[in-house]
Amino acid sequence: MSDDEARHMYESAGIGQSLRWGSRPAVLVIDLSSGFTDPNFPLGSDLGAEVAATRTLLDAARGQGLPVVFTTLGFEPDGNDAELWFQKIAALAQLEIGGRWVEIDPRLGPQGGETVVLKKGASAFFGTNLASILINQRVDTVILCGATTSGCVRATAIDLLQYGFPAIVPRECVGDRARAPHEANLFDINAKYADVVSLAETLSYVEHLSATGAG
Repeated sequence: MSDDEARHMYESAGIGQSLRWGSRPAVLVIDLSSGFTDPNFPLGSDLGAEVAATRTLLDAARGQGLPVVFTTLGFEPDGNDAELWFQKIAALAQLEIGGRWVEIDPRLGPQGGETVVLKKGASAFFGTNLASILINQRVDTVILCGATTSGCVRATAIDLLQYGFPAIVPRECVGDRARAPHEANLFDINAKYADVVSLAETLSYVEHLSATGAG
């Protein structure tokens, strides 16, 4: 079945409808740490274009005073906090808390006051206080960026839906190590969990907030 045939089948079944976006969005950046954006690290890949696109979005969001939350994946040196996952992906053990691979990519220009959530699972909600962070800031929509599309971005998109947060995924702001899982998961995320749109459409939404007095 071709992608066009799959889209038609989904549309005919009423799958993939658009969500209602709110007026108090936050930007959630998943795992754009050096360990994922530096191709010299075993888990990394060249995500320069995705980092640049995310920085463009972040600058627009910061200009509107929107909440920005980063996540990073990091583990204790003894590995007791993720032993089973290390069996599946041995390179995760190199993401030691306090090491450079766990630091947010400096090209994103992280600002003081922007929250960094340390996570140990795929979803940004698993074992963290992310839900409380979003609720306390009265967030009603989440713009989801980061890596990888087929892993932590997808897992977080599923939980955003389940926690009741409409999610927007700017296509240019998410990336993966390979094109096939990236595209397949974007298709599925858009069908079931979030709205996958262009960066331009996302920027228009963010910039419109000031025109309406929202934000």
